[in-house]
Amino acid sequence: MAKNTVAWRLIGALVLLAGLLTAAGSGAPSSAAADGLPGSLWFDGPAAAVLTADDGGFTDGLGREVVLRGYNVSGETKLDENRGLPFASVADARKSAAALRALGGGNTVRFLLSWAYAEPVRGQVDTAYLAAATDQMRAFLDAGIRVFPDFHQDLHSRYLFDEDSWYTGDGAPKWVVDAGDYPDEFCGICLFWGQNITQNEAVKQASYDFWHNARGVQDAFLDTAQTTMTYLAQHLTAEQFAGVVGFDPYNEPHAGTYDPGQTSRMWERDVLWPFYERFRDRMDRAGWQNKPAFVEPNLFWNANLAFQKQEGGLLDAGTLGPRYVFNTHFYDQKAISGIFMPGKAGDGQYVADFAAVRDRADAAGTAAVVSEFGHPLSGAVSDKAPTVLKAMYQALDSRLPGADWWSRPTDSGAVLSGTQWQWDIYNGRHHELMNGNPDKVQTEGDAWNDEDLSAVRLDDSGRAVLRQDARLLDRLYPSATAGDTVAFTYEDRSRDGSTTLTWNPVPDSLPRVAELVGSGQYGLLLWRSDGNPAPTELHLPASFPTSATTVVSDLGTVTGPPAYAESAPIAVAPEPGGTGSRRLLLTAPDSGTLHYALVTNRATEPSAALLSAARAELAAWAAAHS
Repeated sequence: MAKNTVAWRLIGALVLLAGLLTAAGSGAPSSAAADGLPGSLWFDGPAAAVLTADDGGFTDGLGREVVLRGYNVSGETKLDENRGLPFASVADARKSAAALRALGGGNTVRFLLSWAYAEPVRGQVDTAYLAAATDQMRAFLDAGIRVFPDFHQDLHSRYLFDEDSWYTGDGAPKWVVDAGDYPDEFCGICLFWGQNITQNEAVKQASYDFWHNARGVQDAFLDTAQTTMTYLAQHLTAEQFAGVVGFDPYNEPHAGTYDPGQTSRMWERDVLWPFYERFRDRMDRAGWQNKPAFVEPNLFWNANLAFQKQEGGLLDAGTLGPRYVFNTHFYDQKAISGIFMPGKAGDGQYVADFAAVRDRADAAGTAAVVSEFGHPLSGAVSDKAPTVLKAMYQALDSRLPGADWWSRPTDSGAVLSGTQWQWDIYNGRHHELMNGNPDKVQTEGDAWNDEDLSAVRLDDSGRAVLRQDARLLDRLYPSATAGDTVAFTYEDRSRDGSTTLTWNPVPDSLPRVAELVGSGQYGLLLWRSDGNPAPTELHLPASFPTSATTVVSDLGTVTGPPAYAESAPIAVAPEPGGTGSRRLLLTAPDSGTLHYALVTNRATEPSAALLSAARAELAAWAAAHS
């Protein structure tokens, strides 16, 4: 990833100088915890939280490459039971945030908001709703989790659907639907709720009207969005607001109906992109000038079923960064169909799909985020979930399948940011009157159109527990890299039933490295330093307790890394927020040097001879691929 080295050096120097002056004035050493969240160190805080979208990725205020990983919070917003809020209470939001950080390994959430509840009466924004949403958002920011809000919609609005309908929607307020005089909703032969997008005339016409600002509905939405953003900017502290990294204007846009002669690409150019420019202007007016809009293309641009795919990807929008982020979703519709992919996912299943996301962001000169991906956890195709999700995370980590990674790591590419759908602590415990019908109370799964994708639930004691393999979800990943990432891989050893999925074994050409790793999990980062004094950070999963964590690097070898000190090239520290999550810190303040770090959690402490031999093998391997 290219970045302005002079600019980060200046910003980083100013941030560091401010920290040193503050520490000197208080008599504290420069490594003392900074003011702010629990666990903060001198390189944490607002400067590190503020992100810039540039060629190929995100950069923080200290000049480090940043990877956003986390979840959508949450599909509960699509329901009426908590009046369009992700949580019933702030206490539940705090419980969810702590679990997301400590159990799910996330550092970011896509935080869903509802237009229907933000503006229930035309022209009247409900400040009580905004206040409640802000309080719940604050719970995540105070846990050290970055946030990008999303005004969510699916099938335009719940108010398009009859009480006895098989389906429902979310998004637009009732007054929008009442003004439209739309036909009675009907999907025909629809096996999946998403078919309503292209088959239900009520949904199609309402979507068309929004994009063409019929009766000023788009104007009203933009007014509400601006009011919402202004409210957030005014009611979050400066440090909290720094953790709000941008705004997703509109979930999964689609034309509804194309005008005669109009193609999907033309619609993106002539209709969707002007909307994003209008939204961008509202962000500027609301005080969000330095935060990007996380803009989504036509939702079918990267569909993996040929008959669904439509040309798009904001191909005619020009250079997007730093005011826009290329924001897309990916679901394996072949796997979900139960027809077009009869087996399970395997090594490298989605590397081409996610490479297309990287390539599109690179061409647009900005960062990319896959803000929704996932797979059903119950139902006929749920047996595919362990392999599908592993393959998706593998494709976020690298362009390469595991079979090729060790032989050509420099083709690995940028580590992609992504937020899994979804994180709903109420999964299986809902009480949702579907379309307001007291005879259709939804309790199971996500309580929305028979979906069941939440990675978390509450057990009978009210404790948050994972519904998926923790080895899959709580992952090692480079959350901040001081320099340029050359390659990264993570072998999570997650399970499909009783089968351990190992798609990236250490090759036989590195026998001592293979002996060191054994049957444990491991990650390997290659990066080229650029003189940044701030450390490279990798999230440490709970399965990597400090005492069992071994690091083999050109910076040194250690089992049980020490607590962070500026003099320690390899160390551990809490992640800010007080949730108990931890990070590995690698300090290499030189410039232009290729560094490597293998991180593993083998069960027994390795001998000094094994560490030395593994380091020699890795050094020779890294030199051969530099």
